[in-house]
Amino acid sequence: MSSERLIYMPLGGAGEIGMNAYVYGYGKPDQERLILVDLGVTFPDMDTTPGVDLILPDITWLKERRDRLEAIFITHAHEDHVGAVGHFWESLGAPIHARAFTANIARRKMEEHGHSEQTVKTASAWPEQIAAGPFKVGFLPVSHSIPESSALVIDCPEGRLIHTGDFKLDETPVVGEAFDRALWEEVAKDGVKALVCDSTNVFSRHPGRSESTVGPEIEKLVAGARGMVVATTFASNVARVKTLAEAGERAGRSIVLLGRAMRRMIEAAVETGVLKGFPSVISPEDAGSVPRENLMLLVTGSQGERRAASAQLARGKYQGLTMKEGDLFLFSSKTIPGNEKGVIRIINQFSEMGVDVVDDSDGLYHVSGHANRPDLEMMHAVTRPQIVVPMHGEHRHLREHVKLAEASGRKGVLAVNGMMIDLSGNSPTVAEYVETGRTYVDGTVQIGALDGVVRDRIRMALNGHVIVTVILDENDDPLGDPWCEIMGLPEEGRSRVPLVDVLEEELGQFLGRAGDKTLTDDDKLEEGLRRVARQAAQNEIGKKPEVTVVVSRLS
Repeated sequence: MSSERLIYMPLGGAGEIGMNAYVYGYGKPDQERLILVDLGVTFPDMDTTPGVDLILPDITWLKERRDRLEAIFITHAHEDHVGAVGHFWESLGAPIHARAFTANIARRKMEEHGHSEQTVKTASAWPEQIAAGPFKVGFLPVSHSIPESSALVIDCPEGRLIHTGDFKLDETPVVGEAFDRALWEEVAKDGVKALVCDSTNVFSRHPGRSESTVGPEIEKLVAGARGMVVATTFASNVARVKTLAEAGERAGRSIVLLGRAMRRMIEAAVETGVLKGFPSVISPEDAGSVPRENLMLLVTGSQGERRAASAQLARGKYQGLTMKEGDLFLFSSKTIPGNEKGVIRIINQFSEMGVDVVDDSDGLYHVSGHANRPDLEMMHAVTRPQIVVPMHGEHRHLREHVKLAEASGRKGVLAVNGMMIDLSGNSPTVAEYVETGRTYVDGTVQIGALDGVVRDRIRMALNGHVIVTVILDENDDPLGDPWCEIMGLPEEGRSRVPLVDVLEEELGQFLGRAGDKTLTDDDKLEEGLRRVARQAAQNEIGKKPEVTVVVSRLS
């Protein structure tokens, strides 16, 4: 029996949608040479991560083994797959491989963090393969909602693996490469040990629709509009942006791109040659001199992001442009679960302006970039893997995908973040469990999820904050009364007097009763003042705020 083993371990993206990071390794246990597939981010929300800018996977395990990491391979340019390369490259140091469009985006990420663009290598499509230690890796074209998406063909002494990345089975994708069944069958003909497969839409029971089906419906909608038309979609969905722009052009409208991400994606697609024939655009400044009925704006913010162009238009103005009664706003996108509040807020703000809002509740103006259940079944049939390892999905998606694989007689493996799977031999097993989690980009620093920063921020947001200041003289006697400052709390409570006065009265009484043991011990004094302030606030306003105590001693 071989002393080497083949391992697969997700550090992010398995048990959640976003923050993708998947490790493969081959070699003797605890000496495997490693490759990393994707290195992405996910996004915060005000309920659970207030003030946080980005959420990254905790890749401590991989950082500690950076001397064994051969290379990083990026399947496509969505933020949840490429967004963390700039943040983590210094800690990993391995070359990054991606196809031209994805490499363009990755280089911009590296440049933003002061890293050399030379660390990102441009790869060609299959059949080219890149040697990385015991692995040979090739980029196999597949359709998705962003150009040049690729599955990875990963060869090693244990056999051939296929890591699908995000994919759909689209033979007419508008922009990018169509799904080529014959090519995939050729790749799989000599056997596939494991298919590591996208699980996002495993519960959608109808076959996926082609990107080309939305064009005619969008054209009809735009052609019938009276005022200005504004449409939002995922900026990375270059095919959809092109479809929207062409619909506007055919309706005799000038096209304006609003939002940095929208412009960046179109520029990258043009620079790398994946986007051709995009309609000409005008600047927001020039749009001011065009009649409203001859304008079409393509804007960022399909998920209700507060700082994106959509939200700013909904609040009144963006780059000098405003919306008015009789205009049309189109969501050519699906609302990702968790973003509903932001999207509904924008819809209502537009409604108050008299703007007609059209979403995709009828399924006319958006198609998913992920394979639905029948498409997953077809992928299983085309690749005929020995083992199916679901990834890119919440736990319920992974579990259902395992059931789907086993229904057709294949072995399914449910592997969540931190679960190392030994794929050697014919019976996959759990080799070990690794601690994983999240880290936060908060301003200009990275912090751990367990550092307490976000927890404290949430507690202050929920409960308010009181600062208590006390001065003691050289004999440890109070010098005057304590005083308070409050933040995020009502000015008055049930006594109908200022809350500050009530707190200061209670704190003063506590100090008057305190003995020498308390007054000479900062820890005891701070704890006593904190307890009194919280209890007094509870009695007055029904809340126990966070309390910071400042004790100053005169020497």
